[in-house]
Amino acid sequence: MTPANPRIGIIADTSLQCHLLSSAVRGHGYDVVLATDPGNLEPDWLARKPDLWVVDLTHEDRWQVFLDTLLEQAAVPILFCDNQAPAKIAPEYPRWERRLLAKLLDYVGKPRIREELATLAPDTGRARGEAVQTPQEFHALPHGDAPDRVWVLGASLGGPAAVKLFLDCLPPELPVAFFLAQHIDGGFLDTLAKVLCRDNGFTCQVGHDGSALRHGTVLIAPVEYAVTFTGTGRVCSMGKPWDGPYAPSIDQAIQNASLSFGPRAGAVLFSGMGNDGSIAAPQMAARGAPVWAQSAESCAVSSQPDAVRDTGCVTFNGAPDVLARQLVERVRRELRSTASAG
Repeated sequence: MTPANPRIGIIADTSLQCHLLSSAVRGHGYDVVLATDPGNLEPDWLARKPDLWVVDLTHEDRWQVFLDTLLEQAAVPILFCDNQAPAKIAPEYPRWERRLLAKLLDYVGKPRIREELATLAPDTGRARGEAVQTPQEFHALPHGDAPDRVWVLGASLGGPAAVKLFLDCLPPELPVAFFLAQHIDGGFLDTLAKVLCRDNGFTCQVGHDGSALRHGTVLIAPVEYAVTFTGTGRVCSMGKPWDGPYAPSIDQAIQNASLSFGPRAGAVLFSGMGNDGSIAAPQMAARGAPVWAQSAESCAVSSQPDAVRDTGCVTFNGAPDVLARQLVERVRRELRSTASAG
């Protein structure tokens, strides 16, 4: 029997805090069964038994009688939040949300996220994107060992289909190496690699320790350990798990690529739950590298790219095929600019 998704009840005494908590909890894949202030909480609601109560009260002394009743009657754990949520556009918001997720994981474990098995099947049945015609200047480029450009693709729920469409619309001669950080069970990595490079000219494989980022390649981040990169594009195991609650960590992948490649790096955030990427993406943008995101209306789930958009660092939004065309045009402009300067 498939385990039920954790059910969360939220009690907050301000409508804004109630909204922020509900949005954050749902954005990470949990079911919110109740969100209200203490004054509107009917006595029988305590018997609904969510798996966890999340309580955040600005004026605890005002609600002391309610708190005593809750502590006496609640049949499930209670998580008391110790500080108010900052505004979503505040720089500290992603870390606040990440701390909340860590507590949810401690209390009720991971949400039950259904993997999109259809997107990993031999034939997705989805419309394929039309590949961009390879510009002549790409054909003439020598493909050396060190990549000229390295772009991190960050994806979660809904990501495999989006990334596949993105790659299908790109010419494999594009002088860009891709590193995909996809939230997925490690047992699906090899299948994902086979699916992503089908019907296009890319080489796709799991980026284990010692693998090399090269033009025309897509390396998928391993799940079991964190990796970083040398300046020449070699993947190096860090000998420890990925930081934070996600494996692989999109934030850590973006941070490591940004530190290794500087303005030669870039990132695209695709469909997904949660806010992975929202901490490192602004730092990458501050180093002069582009950060793009899949448009909300084209996502299966948009909370992940939305979280990065909320930081203000995203400079281009679009559906996967639109993002592909934009990348081709960006690289073309860069090559022409370099040729003119030379």
